Amino acid sequence: MKSTYLEKIRQQNPLIHNITNIVAANYCANGLLAIGASPIMSANVEEMEEVPALSQALVINIGTLIGKEADAMLLAGKTANKIGIPVVLDPVGVGATSYRKNIISQLLAEVKFALIRGNAGELATIAGEAWQAKGVDAGDGNADLNNIAKKVANQYQSVVAISGEVDVVSDGVKTANIHNGTPMFPKITASGCLLSSICGAFLAVAEKQHYFDSVVEACTAYAVAGEILAEKLSPTDNGQFYVGLLDQLASLSVETIEQYGRVNNV
Repeated sequence: MKSTYLEKIRQQNPLIHNITNIVAANYCANGLLAIGASPIMSANVEEMEEVPALSQALVINIGTLIGKEADAMLLAGKTANKIGIPVVLDPVGVGATSYRKNIISQLLAEVKFALIRGNAGELATIAGEAWQAKGVDAGDGNADLNNIAKKVANQYQSVVAISGEVDVVSDGVKTANIHNGTPMFPKITASGCLLSSICGAFLAVAEKQHYFDSVVEACTAYAVAGEILAEKLSPTDNGQFYVGLLDQLASLSVETIEQYGRVNNV
């Protein structure tokens, strides 16, 4: 695949506003720095009309909804829409509780998202498909993920990315499957959360009509980084994978993405 956006991130150093969970915040911040972007981690509702205005993208992650975070997410999303920066939604564990479902329903109703990114169980829940999720984990189901991605993309006029053994990205018209990655990703916490933040960085340097391509490149770059790193480790080196992924993202090159990326359109 051709890489277009990685070098733009490193040249432009976009500021990515993250309202993310306490488990992932530090990792997402360091991952954004590694890829060449800058993080700002703010979930204070009193700042949500100012911080998005300083930023080039907003990432909303509902992993640990604490205090007034839901209000902050809603206000930040509306502010981002008003000023025209892309917004990413990571609906962590949306099927786990009725509260999470209600928050996601409200966000989807009132905020326009450039990207909705999650695992198969999360996107199946949003699509209204039967799926047995396990908390925030993907769980098991038999639904066609390409169709789920297309369905949600068309319903919300958004790019959709589903992470798994094969990543699926769709804008409702075009759909790509990414065959890179490693089983080590789900062995560490915050790997999906970081991908959402990385996608935010790629969207920040892309024009609106190219959001699909930028998300495909973001997911491919991230999967390639993990795959290359995993080849150097044993399957139980989870701690080394956690730290090493930051190093791998920092050293990732356009040439490496183009050489290793295995993407096909479906």
